[in-house]
Amino acid sequence: MKRWLLCWPLLLAFLTATPSLVSAGPFRLVTQGNGKLAIVDKEGKIEWQMPWGGIHDIHVLDNGHIMVQKLPSKVVEIDPATKKVVWSYDSSKSNGNEGKRIEVHAFQPLANGNVMIAESGAGRIIEVDRDGKLLKEMKLKLDSPHPHSDTRLVRQLENGNYLVAHENDGFIREYDGKSGKVVWEYEVPMFGKQPAGGHGPEAYGNKAFAAVRLENGNTLIATGNGHSVIEVTPEKEIVWKIAQNDLPGITLAWVTTLEVLPNGHYVVGNCHAGPGNPLLVEIDPKTKKVVWQFDQFDTFGNSVPNSQLLEIEGDVRR
Repeated sequence: MKRWLLCWPLLLAFLTATPSLVSAGPFRLVTQGNGKLAIVDKEGKIEWQMPWGGIHDIHVLDNGHIMVQKLPSKVVEIDPATKKVVWSYDSSKSNGNEGKRIEVHAFQPLANGNVMIAESGAGRIIEVDRDGKLLKEMKLKLDSPHPHSDTRLVRQLENGNYLVAHENDGFIREYDGKSGKVVWEYEVPMFGKQPAGGHGPEAYGNKAFAAVRLENGNTLIATGNGHSVIEVTPEKEIVWKIAQNDLPGITLAWVTTLEVLPNGHYVVGNCHAGPGNPLLVEIDPKTKKVVWQFDQFDTFGNSVPNSQLLEIEGDVRR
């Protein structure tokens, strides 16, 4: 008994130890594909999963819960321990949207506990509290409105403005968080090419998926079916780019999510690229060398639009 009592603190410390934090791959992450939402460990093995349909956005909260899209118009919060939905908001049935076709492709849990939601079809950004009360509404500038593609990812910036990837318009727009006015916009270029249909490497366009504001004030843009990532200055000059075939042995297809790590590396989502191509790629932007890649086509299939890295030491921009 005495020996057990002496060992117990060591055992307790082992069971409750915080997993090691990393700032370069391999990574532990959460993602969705092939009909499942899953947490994958650093060795690439699934440590947790549950059945789940397609998504475009995902966030892990401080309490470990997962905030994710469900069907076209719902945002839900899942407790992984119970695999139960503990909170949900349906944009198609709330705050003036009844009877409209609404799709949600972006949302963000805010520091004050509220949730920002971008509503395609309604053409607006809203903020709601956890009771679903509408606290804020801001209309979007839309050249070619469509319920499926008014936006892809949208993020509230540190200054309170919103950075919006307008898929159908092919624009990145920054909106003043108070007035709703467009204070900066950038048309994603076609680089002299003609548009081509499809979703894989054969497609081509400027259907932007994501934008991240960098510490230097520039904007990092995932060009969607433009197969590229570009960095643009406030004056709209491209100062950095990787194109479809710039990474040896890797073909970029629908370029989706972006995460900027504390060490300055970029983690890029590569959707619809087909077998033999990674779903995520970590790149050192200084050398344009691939540091790590997540190749799980057999497990997650050809449609993995979003993921989130876990246990990163320091702030991640995404």
